[in-house]
Amino acid sequence: MQRIIKNDQVVDETWHLLPKDATLEGLSNSDDLLVPMGLWLEHSHALKVRDGGLGVWLDSDEEIECIADELEYFQVVALNFPVFSDGRHFSTARLLRDRYGYKGEVRAIGDVLRDQLFYMKRCGFDAFAVRADRDPYEALESLKDFSETYQAATDQPLPLFRRRG
Repeated sequence: MQRIIKNDQVVDETWHLLPKDATLEGLSNSDDLLVPMGLWLEHSHALKVRDGGLGVWLDSDEEIECIADELEYFQVVALNFPVFSDGRHFSTARLLRDRYGYKGEVRAIGDVLRDQLFYMKRCGFDAFAVRADRDPYEALESLKDFSETYQAATDQPLPLFRRRG
């Protein structure tokens, strides 16, 4: 069973991440599913009436604006990083939290490495599925790499100079 980092601790993964080419055929009605955005756009009417938890995942070339009006249906929004150097979803996480007010889980999936976690958290991520060949406990330690931040971000809206007494 995969272990993920969620709310600053390592926990067992309970969600089933469906592949990009998934169809409605054979889907369990009671499992917690992370469906690809394409499946959601095509079959949202059927997915809304399922009994299990519902989340959606976006590839790096998919835009959150396509489903922004439907965020209330998702307990999790997972953002895929196909390669370590593709940072487009840092902006997507900020949009989810700051523009759309999304309060559910924002999860990083794909090529997620220790070096990124601190910055991802600053952008609004609160869950991380690090690469399978990496230790989630070691990656968790990266959230403590820096004791103070200067800039404003989603996790700390005031810059340091505004926080000083």
